Amino acid sequence: MQLESKMATTSTRKSTNPFDDVDEPENPFWDEHAPGNPEIEEAVAELNLGVLDLTSDEFILDEVDIHIQQNLEDEVVKAALESGVDLRQYSKQIEAELQEVENASIDDYIKESQNIASLHNQITACDTILERMEQMLNGFQSDLGSLSAEIQTLQEQSIAMNVKLKNRQAVRGELSQFVDEMAVNERMINIVLEAPVTDRQFLEQLHELNHKIRFVKEQAFKDALSCRDVEDILEKLKLKAIFKIREFILQKVNQMKKPMTNYQLQQNAMLKARFFYEFLLANERHVAKEVRDEYVDTMSKVYFSYFKGYINRLMKLQFDEVADKDDLMGVEDTAKRGLFSSKPSLKNRSTVFTIGNRGNILTSGLEASIILPHAAQKDDTKHTFESLFRSQHFALLDNCCREYLFVCDFFMVSGSNAQDLFTNLLGKTLSMFLKHMDTYTNECYDSIAVFLCIHIIQRYRVLMHKRSVPALDKYWETLFEMLWPRFKLILELNIQSIHEMDPQKLGSIDVRPHYITRRYAEYSGAIVNLNETFPDERVNRLLLKLQSEVENFILRMAAEFPSRKEQLIFLINNYDMMLNVITECTSEDSREAESFRQLLDARTQEFIEEVLAPHFGGMMSFVKDAENRIERGQADHLKSQERHVEQLVRGFSSGWKQAIELINQEIMRSFTNFKNGTGILQGALTQLIQYYHRFQKVLSQNPLKALSVRGELINIHHLMVEVKKHKPAF
Repeated sequence: MQLESKMATTSTRKSTNPFDDVDEPENPFWDEHAPGNPEIEEAVAELNLGVLDLTSDEFILDEVDIHIQQNLEDEVVKAALESGVDLRQYSKQIEAELQEVENASIDDYIKESQNIASLHNQITACDTILERMEQMLNGFQSDLGSLSAEIQTLQEQSIAMNVKLKNRQAVRGELSQFVDEMAVNERMINIVLEAPVTDRQFLEQLHELNHKIRFVKEQAFKDALSCRDVEDILEKLKLKAIFKIREFILQKVNQMKKPMTNYQLQQNAMLKARFFYEFLLANERHVAKEVRDEYVDTMSKVYFSYFKGYINRLMKLQFDEVADKDDLMGVEDTAKRGLFSSKPSLKNRSTVFTIGNRGNILTSGLEASIILPHAAQKDDTKHTFESLFRSQHFALLDNCCREYLFVCDFFMVSGSNAQDLFTNLLGKTLSMFLKHMDTYTNECYDSIAVFLCIHIIQRYRVLMHKRSVPALDKYWETLFEMLWPRFKLILELNIQSIHEMDPQKLGSIDVRPHYITRRYAEYSGAIVNLNETFPDERVNRLLLKLQSEVENFILRMAAEFPSRKEQLIFLINNYDMMLNVITECTSEDSREAESFRQLLDARTQEFIEEVLAPHFGGMMSFVKDAENRIERGQADHLKSQERHVEQLVRGFSSGWKQAIELINQEIMRSFTNFKNGTGILQGALTQLIQYYHRFQKVLSQNPLKALSVRGELINIHHLMVEVKKHKPAF
């Protein structure tokens, strides 16, 4: 603002300094160049310096005061005033400098006047050129508008022509396809009439013929006149093809009737030409039904004849000695004798209650090859019934799976229709199987064989489901309902036989495990093991009932012994035997094993007390009585037994080694299981050490603490060393 004020002051050619009202000298440069020079006048006019007349009415004196005040506050002015500079002289100096700057600026404008004029001319020329360009572009825009209209017209014409072309191509394609599907070429006629049905070309042309027949039927419904030209020839070709197909299929079916014919080869040949039946079904249903009925009738007879002969020959391979009504768990071994002999039957009844390796039939032998009767007869090999049952039904399963899949594939049936067709085909054979099983089960008393057959059924049902063949589900259910009641009846007969068993009729008995308990253990272990795969709660309930009867029978048998020690030995031997057999067949945590383990532990503990009593009974009774008195606070009453205590101490010290040896001999002689005997011996000696330790503890209490006989007590470590001598080395 200060600089502008100063420049404005100098441009008035008069000094505006309030301290100097003298006119400035004239500018010789201005007087020389300005008058009459249009360029300078134009430049001066463009400067537009505004109104510089201080006498104007618009000039406000207050503003002048403000400017003066601002100038006085200027740092330069303050410095000048403070230094004592003459303001007038300083003002003139400043004005002179401003005049020089102004003159220099005017000179610069004058020097560049030519360039400014040239630039103005160039801008004018550019405006002219741009105007012509604008006119040219407007012309181009007009031309492009007309071209766009022409292009749009051409595009519409192209679309119309494209639609016409597509329509003509579609008509041509439809018409060409119609003609191809309607026309019957000479090659088809020759192959259908002359080629054998086993030729691959015949099958290809049969597909084509079937397609043409179906196409002509569709067009006939649409009243296509061209159908009349080919209907006759197609009908003749169809009849000829049906005749040849019928002859081929019936020939294959008739070949299956011949003995020793491998009908699977014929079925495979028919499957390769499965389209033949589809052609018959689509064009001549009564011929298709004739062919299917002939196949069903033929194969029904073939299967019935095959399985009837196979079962009859197979049953001759069964063991001659089979279980009967006398082969029950509670029947004495000597109860069954020959009809004309007093000797027992040679049949070993124990095999009726043991499974042995018979369980392999459910694992490795489940899908083994079937038994060949002629080979088995040649080797004079005999089999159990469950082996024969498995062989029969594995052959049935294999043939049924193959036959079911064949009829579904060749005759194009599924669901209930497939089941009905399969039933018509193999229903007679299945009825023969059920009749045979009914005859056998009514005379069977081998419950393990029946139970194995039940599990074979369950596994074969799963196997058929894996093969996606549900055809025998109803047969398996019927067979199961036939076998289960028989198994239950046989098991209940065994339970009843044990319940009715009178120990006094068994003659002399000893402390060794009884054969009836062994039968039960092996039988129970076998059934429990088999029942683990497909658990049945009904089986568990029957086994629980059987176990209860066996436990009662053992107690009745034990009651026949006069002494409690013999009773305990008998019970321990039987419980130990049953526990070992059951855990060997099943798992150690089974319900039966846990039950007998508890019984064995209880009787073993009781026996230990019995075997220690003859040698250390006085000490044991004293310890129990003394501990009871001390617990009730009656320890003073023990003072009256000091003499008795002295006898006990001296008696133990004099005979404890001999007593241990006698106990060892008695235990090892009493128990048939050496491992069990050594365990009981260790338990008895451990119990002895505990009693002796308790005895010493009682003697350390008042009033027995002061007894001099305490010095004669055997060191318990010495006793333990002697006990370790009887510890088994294994």
